[in-house]
Amino acid sequence: MNIGIVCYPTFGGSGVVATELGKALAAKGHQIHFISYQQPVRLDTFLENIHYHEVSVSDYPLFDYQPYELVLSSKLVDVAKHENLDILHVHYAIPHASAAYMAQRILESEGIYIPFITTLHGTDITLVGRDSSFEPVITFAINQSDAVTAVSESLKQDTLNHFKVTSKIEVIPNFVCLGSCEDPVVDTELKEHMAPNGEKILAHVSNFRKVKRIPDVIEVFEKVREKIPAKLMLVGDGPERHQAEVMCREKGLTDDLYILGKVQDTERVLGIADLFLLPSEFESFGLAALEAMSAGVPVISSNTGGIPEVNKNGFSGYLSDVGDVDTMAKNALHILKDDQTLSQFKLQAFEQAKKFDISKILPRYEELYQKLLNRH
Repeated sequence: MNIGIVCYPTFGGSGVVATELGKALAAKGHQIHFISYQQPVRLDTFLENIHYHEVSVSDYPLFDYQPYELVLSSKLVDVAKHENLDILHVHYAIPHASAAYMAQRILESEGIYIPFITTLHGTDITLVGRDSSFEPVITFAINQSDAVTAVSESLKQDTLNHFKVTSKIEVIPNFVCLGSCEDPVVDTELKEHMAPNGEKILAHVSNFRKVKRIPDVIEVFEKVREKIPAKLMLVGDGPERHQAEVMCREKGLTDDLYILGKVQDTERVLGIADLFLLPSEFESFGLAALEAMSAGVPVISSNTGGIPEVNKNGFSGYLSDVGDVDTMAKNALHILKDDQTLSQFKLQAFEQAKKFDISKILPRYEELYQKLLNRH
């Protein structure tokens, strides 16, 4: 198949999932065309059948804000016609679904019909989408999509609750790429460098926004550190990062703190962790938790949104109410209390991650694509 994939090119979950999906489809022989304003960060290697088409927004003095949606629609028409696309798969509703709809109508006027799939990832529904100024457009674009998928049952229900959606929404969860890996790989040299005296390493990866509740991460770490020697790795960047640094200074935690910023090779960094903390206010799926588990790292998380669909309480880690840092710290200490318990949870976390390996998810997308092509 000739598949066009529209995504944001950033470190965010939707861009990562879209890019890894395209790479996996390309590895199976499909022709994949990524369409975005910048090369996706995970598109670090090119296969013969992967193509990238940049959406270039020119600086025109009439506009205070450049009309990206219109430029994207034009680019989709151009790529669809000249690359003979069979199908478009757009990730994140805003503005990709509405741009795909406009492109579809333009192409139809020229006798070309290309179906498009919209995959909902989270904040396009739970945050931006609830803004009343966007609601009519999002509702329309979702309903005009030839197929709609959501990354969790929680997100599907949120969409149905907040929008007048008439389209069927199929849940196809996010995934990790485990390949032939039977056991997670641990960089022992890096681990010894980060925890030279055998301290337990706690990790958090995010975009450091308020919804991630970074102060809770630090409080849980502080409570754990009071009982056992421990280090904290904060990976990523965003508006709450500076305040996190200030909070750690005030609490006297800086000697046991690593702030790594944006890291390309998160798998290597996560592999040396003993525990992953995700106390978010809300997560539509919790891809960071799944990536941690795929590295054999158990997860201490909140029980909100789609996280319980990923993190199995008492097996791959523990779930707690949002803001309940005391219980989170207690559960963390239970996992870290001895090597046997920690090893068991690490094994179980990896077992849970196997349920979301791309080998199980990819056929579902291929089946959906084929069904739409057969329909038209």
